[in-house]
Amino acid sequence: MRATDLLTEDLGQASYTATDIEVLEGLEPVRKRPGMYIGGTDERALHHLVAEVLDNSMDEAVAGHASRIEVELHADYSVTITDNGRGIPVDPHPKFPDKSALEVILCTLHSGGKFGGKAYQTSGGLHGVGASVVNALSDHMRVEVARNKQLYVQEFSRGIPQGKIANLGPTPNRRGTKVTFHADAEIFGPTLRFKPARMLKMVRSKAYLFSGVEIRWKCAPECLAKGDDTPETAVFHFPGGLADYLKERLHGAATYADKPFAGKVQFAEKFGADTAGSVEWAINWTPSIDAFVQSYCNTVPTPEGGTHEAGFWMAVLKGIRAYGELVNNRKAIQINRDDVMSGGCAMVSCFIREPEFVGQTKDRLATVEAQRLVENSVRDHFDNWLAADTKAAGAILDYMVLRADERLRRKAEKETARKTATKKLRLPGKLTDCSATAREGTELFIVEGDSAGGSAKMARDRKTQALLPLRGKILNVLGAASNKMNQNNEISDLCQALGVGMGSKFNVEDLRYDKVIIMTDADV
Repeated sequence: MRATDLLTEDLGQASYTATDIEVLEGLEPVRKRPGMYIGGTDERALHHLVAEVLDNSMDEAVAGHASRIEVELHADYSVTITDNGRGIPVDPHPKFPDKSALEVILCTLHSGGKFGGKAYQTSGGLHGVGASVVNALSDHMRVEVARNKQLYVQEFSRGIPQGKIANLGPTPNRRGTKVTFHADAEIFGPTLRFKPARMLKMVRSKAYLFSGVEIRWKCAPECLAKGDDTPETAVFHFPGGLADYLKERLHGAATYADKPFAGKVQFAEKFGADTAGSVEWAINWTPSIDAFVQSYCNTVPTPEGGTHEAGFWMAVLKGIRAYGELVNNRKAIQINRDDVMSGGCAMVSCFIREPEFVGQTKDRLATVEAQRLVENSVRDHFDNWLAADTKAAGAILDYMVLRADERLRRKAEKETARKTATKKLRLPGKLTDCSATAREGTELFIVEGDSAGGSAKMARDRKTQALLPLRGKILNVLGAASNKMNQNNEISDLCQALGVGMGSKFNVEDLRYDKVIIMTDADV
């Protein structure tokens, strides 16, 4: 078929005109594509709704405007989150005079008080979509605001106001915001429910992250399954912050230091008044349990880490190496980040202005400046801690040196094993092997014929890149008998080059290359 035929051929009767272009307005995009905003419609995404509302209350607390937050799971699996903060503004919005600021915040994407930095110096919400997304994905939401000694209320369903904001009259002894929502079964399915244990863990972790807030938990007994030991009520307030959190996570496990390396730095005090935010941390090393790291930015969990974690581990790595040099331990220079993290149980929490996350669900912090701020803040404190507790410093240094020795020994064993395997193998003569003795970082390029192999051979990196030319269209092994495969020279050469063996002798662990790249036409 000629290219011009493609332009004239009628491939179907369906029309495609301006009337086929959809424009999603208001909160329709959220309901159409919830995965773009909360990462899906599974259990994790469902609990993300709680996190979005709770983060708003935590932002009020961190900003110094709230001291108490209440989280309640009701018998119908609706959730109520209440704080004693300033309350969401209820006066008419300048851009939308016929709507209150409350309605704009809850019904408009990318609206809120966290863009300019005037209302909040640091906050967990920065895209202005959190509360509005929860509204869009709830079949019912009720918001009460106690502000200026007046009580206001407005109700919504699936992102649509069910009436104008109403003033219920004076409330002289109350202030703050109360949000009640019920997740929409049309989005999350009829069987998905909030898990009390998961919610409790979230609530408790928020209290650890900011010592200035008290969080009260309440759960309807109907929501607790048989055998679930989640308490119906609890109060969380931790003046010790992350040090208390780490102590709870360690459960009395043996550690190399009697007391954890813990601290907190206000960036303004170290870097100048223009640098808003802070970093808090707690870490200890233990041989008893698996290592873990929990990091947060503006009270938002970052399970995939990010720049704040990178800065923290870099500070610890540089500090332990410097201490090793100070005490004349020549092996300390061999320690790398993996050795430092091995056995390390760490908590890291930073507050920064306008953080940049990867994705709306904020699993990873991407703010480049956070690495410098955290590293420089932690490094000085770690140096002082090591110097002040030489017993703990010596034990931790010895442990890390031991881990480094083990890592280097394993690497040497792999290199030796590959050298031995290479000597034992009868490598095909047409294989142009790489010079590296270790498998890590090596690549085998499978090319079509000697002509293609010649140009690839000139362009390759001799140290890490090997070449194996194949002649013609090789045997399709999917439907071939084993004896036919064994007799095929091209298949035999390929198996020998890879080093994995054939049939009962096949072992993928013996693979000689990290990566195999097929650089041929599709029919080879």
